[in-house]
Amino acid sequence: MKTTARTNLWIGLIFVALSCVAAFVWIPLDTQTGLIEKVRGRQIIGDALAPTIAAGFLLLGGLLLVLAERDSPNQPTLTSQHLSFITRIFAIIIIGMLIMRYTGPAISEIINLFRDEPIAYRMLRATPGWRHVGFVAGGIVIVAGLISTVEGRITRRAFLTALAAVIAIIAVFDLPFEDLLLPPNGDV
Repeated sequence: MKTTARTNLWIGLIFVALSCVAAFVWIPLDTQTGLIEKVRGRQIIGDALAPTIAAGFLLLGGLLLVLAERDSPNQPTLTSQHLSFITRIFAIIIIGMLIMRYTGPAISEIINLFRDEPIAYRMLRATPGWRHVGFVAGGIVIVAGLISTVEGRITRRAFLTALAAVIAIIAVFDLPFEDLLLPPNGDV
């Protein structure tokens, strides 16, 4: 009796579990507000909305793998090439997030070298230009890095696509909401 690989089933179950832990444990413990808050008679986005939506997408993807792929006879097995690819993806995301987190404070410290009166990034993080510098730098590294990894080469098209994606995210999630701070500015 031949056994088939159950890779998609296991990956799907892992993502279902991770999304449930994120939505029901990590997000409630890490955020101070709910999904939507009522402040002074108006509705505003709570700290938990965006990560809860992301956890929902992880759950959806995990469930799709579990339900649609669990009985497929042609499921792949994990090889060292697959694990290497996944490691590169995680490395790109981690490096991009570190760039996102530290770009704004690093630029403000460099500027402080040439000023008599020092500036603090924490005080500037909600002002135009400063509020986007880390998000743009880290976002471009993440998106262009992922595209380049999948294509197997670094191209100008990957960079331009990343720039367009970052600008679109800013236009959709940042510009319409005056009291929303893109990552990492809420934690700096």
